[in-house]
Amino acid sequence: MDPPENNIPRPVRCIIKLGGSSATEKDKFETLNESLVSTTAKQLKEAFVTLSGKQHTMDWSRGSDYDQANSLPEDSSYSGFQLDLTLFVVVHGAGSYGHFQAKKGRVNLGDLAEDYVKAGFVATRISVTKLNHEIVRALAKECIPAVGVSPFCAGWSTRNRLLERENVADVQRLLQAGLLPVVHGDAVLDSGQGCAILSGDVIIRQLAETLKPSFVVFLTNVPGVYDRPPSDPNAVLLKEIAVTNGTWKIVDPPEVERGMKVQTSVAAHDTTGGMETKIAEAASIASCGIPVLVVETGSRYALEALKGTPINDRGDWVGTLIRQARSDELDN
Repeated sequence: MDPPENNIPRPVRCIIKLGGSSATEKDKFETLNESLVSTTAKQLKEAFVTLSGKQHTMDWSRGSDYDQANSLPEDSSYSGFQLDLTLFVVVHGAGSYGHFQAKKGRVNLGDLAEDYVKAGFVATRISVTKLNHEIVRALAKECIPAVGVSPFCAGWSTRNRLLERENVADVQRLLQAGLLPVVHGDAVLDSGQGCAILSGDVIIRQLAETLKPSFVVFLTNVPGVYDRPPSDPNAVLLKEIAVTNGTWKIVDPPEVERGMKVQTSVAAHDTTGGMETKIAEAASIASCGIPVLVVETGSRYALEALKGTPINDRGDWVGTLIRQARSDELDN
């Protein structure tokens, strides 16, 4: 149901991309990184949620605290409970959920006429929605009214692997209803080749362009963006990058050569382009005037990023700020 016309949409404070390499053990088939997911849920609660009265988990499913107590909560137990939300959206990658199936089943090549690809498509969606369920449960446990959103079911689609149809409107409706969408990368229909993988990084760019949050946070398994794979002992953390119209400049550290190509590494089973796609999408978002913070998941710096602190005061913050270039900055 559409919100009443006289309702002024509440602004979205932040969109968070929880990387698949952080949410999962990416090299271990369908293995959740429970510790980092739990820590992230707690940090999101601290950054965006204000509670009063007795707090309750919103997870009433099997294995929850209520299930173990063999008793679901009564309406009266919520008396005096108040929940105040600063609106945000979570988009998460697949990590070890979905990528293995998608690669093996050739889903990104898209010929649904082949039964093997069709089976891979089904298997991929089973896997990614399983991860989405786990992340939603972790947020619900922290009293965050999170709901899973699958792009395939919401009608998102591609054409020759490029986004063709989006449905940000459904995300907006959920936000205005006081629910927090948790969107995931997904296997979707493709009008050019049959089916494809729609990356969470592409989704977050579309959400950012439409919802216009104050800032975007990329939670990754490394402290930020480096000039080469972080495993390289000579890798340098790029603390601040300015971008405009596809051109970018490393502002800090200044000694790193301007315009150099950031080298990346991609897991063998990754079907979405790995860090290279993330950097490109982050730069695209920053070009729209929306600052992007890239930071290590679960760290104290991640909490600072979720609060937006490093945008105006980096201090000793460890991470990468990608922002729109100031006037004439790229000419220097």
